[in-house]
Amino acid sequence: MTTMTETSARFREFKMPDVGEGLTEAEILKWFVQPGDTVTDGQVVCEVETAKAAVELPIPFDGVVHELRFPEGTTVDVGEVIIAVDVAPGSGDVPAAAEAVQQPVAEAAPEAEPEAPKGRQPVLVGYGVAETSTKRRARKGAQIPGPAAAAVQAELNGHGAKLPESRPLAKPPVRKLAKDLGVDLAAVTPTGEGGVITREDVHAAAAPAPVVAPARAEEAAAVPAPVAVVADPAGRETRVPVKGVRKAIAQAMVGSAFTAPHVTEFVTVDVTRTMKLVAELKEDKDMAGVRVNPLLIIAKALLVAIRRNPAVNAAWDEANQEIVQKHYVNLGIAAATPRGLIVPNIKDAHEKTLPQLGEALGELVSTAREGKASPAAMAGGTVTITNVGVFGVDTGTPILNPGESAILAVGAIKLQPWVHKGKVKPRQVTTLALSFDHRLVDGELGSRVLADVAAVLEQPKRLITWA
Repeated sequence: MTTMTETSARFREFKMPDVGEGLTEAEILKWFVQPGDTVTDGQVVCEVETAKAAVELPIPFDGVVHELRFPEGTTVDVGEVIIAVDVAPGSGDVPAAAEAVQQPVAEAAPEAEPEAPKGRQPVLVGYGVAETSTKRRARKGAQIPGPAAAAVQAELNGHGAKLPESRPLAKPPVRKLAKDLGVDLAAVTPTGEGGVITREDVHAAAAPAPVVAPARAEEAAAVPAPVAVVADPAGRETRVPVKGVRKAIAQAMVGSAFTAPHVTEFVTVDVTRTMKLVAELKEDKDMAGVRVNPLLIIAKALLVAIRRNPAVNAAWDEANQEIVQKHYVNLGIAAATPRGLIVPNIKDAHEKTLPQLGEALGELVSTAREGKASPAAMAGGTVTITNVGVFGVDTGTPILNPGESAILAVGAIKLQPWVHKGKVKPRQVTTLALSFDHRLVDGELGSRVLADVAAVLEQPKRLITWA
């Protein structure tokens, strides 16, 4: 979809894009720019959280930030304008700067200001009206003539005659920010060169007021403030708004649980040889730089089981009443993040060698935990692995990722007494649980897949003979 429009020859707007597949909204997590900042094509201006992941948004043109339409914490619909940029800062007008520093005078009759001469250099970067404008809004008070405005600019540039000390020096965007935050500039201690008040000075004076504010007072009333965690007065309850990834998880799990008939089967297996293989691979020069762990071998074991039982890798098309057989495996890995559980997947995992699978797995988990997994990385999964064993849990009954046919839960690997070669010995043991969609996978097929995964983990040499 188009994410920008040209509102005039000077200002352009950047709209909230659809950063995923059919997403309708996103929450603004953080702004990296403020009004008055210069931006360049491709520069990241904000981070947003969709129902799938946190995503950084780059702006597709150069200019100076004119306005941020929404504060941090606001959920914005796809297609809404989130930032306006002055792409022609050279078309400003002198009277605009003069207005920002003029002394209060007796009230006079309103009058319209004439159009600024075209071609004039900007008085202050990122401030002024569009070249197509013929009038500025009417305002009260006497107007400072051209020579006075020039003196104002000379003062703000650090040279020329001093202006009256009673009038604090600040550029128009800073004055507007101070007005929005309710800060009296006369009470602000300037830190800028030549005694000019900066944006940081205003923020410091306004603390703990919000940093991001709409450009116009009437918009400020219309923009909802971020919803905070609310507790009851007695401190016995806390309510947390459900949004972003957590909201998506809830909707997906309800839809999956009440759409696909789940069946879960379990098997406990001796993985001592797998753990020995992991230790050997860590010393193998061909695996240098690859994060080797039991999950890597388990992932490879599941891929081998799918190759031996391809019917398990399918999807149910309710609309057409068809079973869609997948001739590729996009292997999902459930990852716990500060924002909730997400399931990015390794594309075409069935084609990867063990070192390639290890590299892809390490990159996927690292990116997911940082909250930077892209929506594309979480789309199109076919089967999933969830490793509940990292929390010390023996196993579970996992719910299918929507649109997938099976999910394998891996429990904690523990040293347990086990009958090995007729004797009870301490062995490394884990429990696997496979949930599958019973519309697609009957008990026999599900059992064969789970048994194959267990067999590979018990005897890893089957990776060679079965692959």
